[in-house]
This record gives sequence, C-alpha cells and structure tokens, in this order.
Amino acid sequence: MSTTGANADPLAALGSLPGVAESVESVRKSVDRVYGHRVMRRRSNEITSEAALRGARGSAALSGADWALEEVRRRSDFGVDDESRVMGAALRLTAEAGQLLSIWRQSPLRVLARLHLVAAASDRAEIGRPRQAGESVDEPLIELPLPGAAEVSGRLEGLSELIIAGGSAPALVTAAVVQGELLALRPFVSHNGLVARAAARIVLVGSGLDPKSVCPAEVGHAELGRAAYLAALDGYVSGTPEGMAAWITHCGSAIELGARESTAVCEALQRGAA
Repeated sequence: MSTTGANADPLAALGSLPGVAESVESVRKSVDRVYGHRVMRRRSNEITSEAALRGARGSAALSGADWALEEVRRRSDFGVDDESRVMGAALRLTAEAGQLLSIWRQSPLRVLARLHLVAAASDRAEIGRPRQAGESVDEPLIELPLPGAAEVSGRLEGLSELIIAGGSAPALVTAAVVQGELLALRPFVSHNGLVARAAARIVLVGSGLDPKSVCPAEVGHAELGRAAYLAALDGYVSGTPEGMAAWITHCGSAIELGARESTAVCEALQRGAA
C-alpha cells in the first residue's frame, strides 16, 4: 500500500471504497451484540480466555496447523514437530499481544519485532528484526512475490508513520491494512502470518472496537478458509480499489464470524448456568 500522496489520511480514504462502510457498520453491530449479552456482564474474563484460545487455534490453522480445539486444550508440549511449534507460537502471541497495547501507538515497529521474537522463541541474530538483503523467508503458504529488503524497510516505516499519526479510519480498515501489509511484505524470516494476525488483533483491541478481545477474527478467517484468505489477500496486493475493498470486507466478515463464535460461547455458558 502506498502511504504517500496528497491525501493526508490514506487509511480514512479506504473507508469510502464500495462496500467498506457497510462492512464497518455490520462489524460494529456484531461486536455490540456480543458486548450486550448478559453473560458478558458477569463472566467477561471467561469469554476473553476462550476467545484467545479459539483465536490462536484459528491463526495456527491458517499457518498450516489445523488442530481440533480440544486437541489444543489437551496438549502441553508444543515443540515436538512443525505443526506443534506453529500452534505454540500462536498461543504465545495471543498471550503477548495484550501486553503490547500501550506501546503500539508510539512504536509499532518495536511491537512487531517483539511479536516475531515471541513467535520464533529463538535467539538467532535474524529473529526480532526485519529481514536483510539475501535472507530467505520461511512462509510456504503465501506464494506472492517477495519484496526486497529495501522495499520492506520503506513500507514498514510508512506503515509505522500512519499508525503513530492516528487518524479517523475505522478500526476495521486499519486492522485490515496492517494485516495485509505484513502478509504482503513478509518482513521477518518466519512466522509472518502469525505476527500479522496478532498485530491486527492489537489494532482491534486498542482502537476500542473490541477492548476485551472477545471477537477473534482469526476464528472467522479460518472458517472462511485459507483459499478465500489468500484470494482476498491477492486483492490487497493488487492495490486496486476493488481489490482493497474485497480484502477489507473479507476481514470484516472474519470479525463478524469471530463475534458469532463468542456469542455462541455466551449462550452455552448461559444454558449451563440455567
């Protein structure tokens, strides 16, 4: 995404793309339904914990570790094989993201570096910083052309400037652009998908749209499917108004499905208490 030009608030401008305003309103109504549920008034911490687990499971599924929810609950060793390491990384990121809200608006690049460090759980030199020229990327499920290190650096700086400047863009738009840009750039040598979705979660929580983190978009993305996710991402990378709108509305649908998931959890808890 270009972050330069005459428009002082390019993120806000995306809100006027066809279908985006309607998606923003639909997302808001879905989120409000969860927050208005009677169970949320008494047991919001339980809903947050359950949403975190389900969100981590959904994010891991998009990165190749598609486990049943009960398997995630049951397992305690997440370092045995590639899939378990992906799941472990997703769980760690979910726990870490909530600790970084206050830093995000002042230093988003610092937060992204921390997210990668937590996901990779390694002290190798290339961990926790944007990749350098000549370094490869382990992200086999995203087959888009890989931008060079110089382009990555410039676009990350541009994204950081937009976040720090703030603006009037809806949270959905900002979260979609953050996620789409990180997926397109793949700025780290690994775990870019997990980091991108964790960063989008930080935006949704920090913006006030979902302050208790009970509407896990990752659940919705997983439900919509990896093929649809990658097809929508192609639209973002194209940079066309139609492609950008398709990506943003896809992200909106994911949030709505995440909200629906937590509403179902509320209903289950209510039935259990009856």
